[in-house]
Amino acid sequence: MRMSYRVCVVCMGNICRSPMAEVVLRKTLADHGLGDAVSVDSAGTGGWHQGHPMDERASAMLADHGYDGSSHRARQFLAGWFGQVDLVLAMDTDNLRALRRLAPAGSDVRLFRSFDPAAPPGAEVPDPYYGDREGFADVLEMVRAASKGLAEHLSRALRR
Repeated sequence: MRMSYRVCVVCMGNICRSPMAEVVLRKTLADHGLGDAVSVDSAGTGGWHQGHPMDERASAMLADHGYDGSSHRARQFLAGWFGQVDLVLAMDTDNLRALRRLAPAGSDVRLFRSFDPAAPPGAEVPDPYYGDREGFADVLEMVRAASKGLAEHLSRALRR
């Protein structure tokens, strides 16, 4: 199995969706036996939350479901990271476009939900920031489904 495959999940501010996805994806990959083969990180296309912890509602939703997001600190995705990351996953099409503008030719930049076999083409993970607890619960379910699909994809791809 190829070692050290790197994934970065990206949303706008790196305090809600992408850190939730980072935590869930890391656990899902470990459950699939890929914890040592795949590293997971997250970032935002904007830098206004750099250094801040995860949104309290996102962290609480994760904790309610047995995940720990307490160590997260927001970061901004930088163009130079493309040389260090194998797969960049955007949470929505706005961030996908922003990332593709930064990406050198040949970079693998996709929508996160493209790995959820039940999601329609172009499906996004909506930003729950201005909503209520229900929005964070919805994001968690979307993230879980896409994480499972990505883990299954990487299990096949990295074992070649």
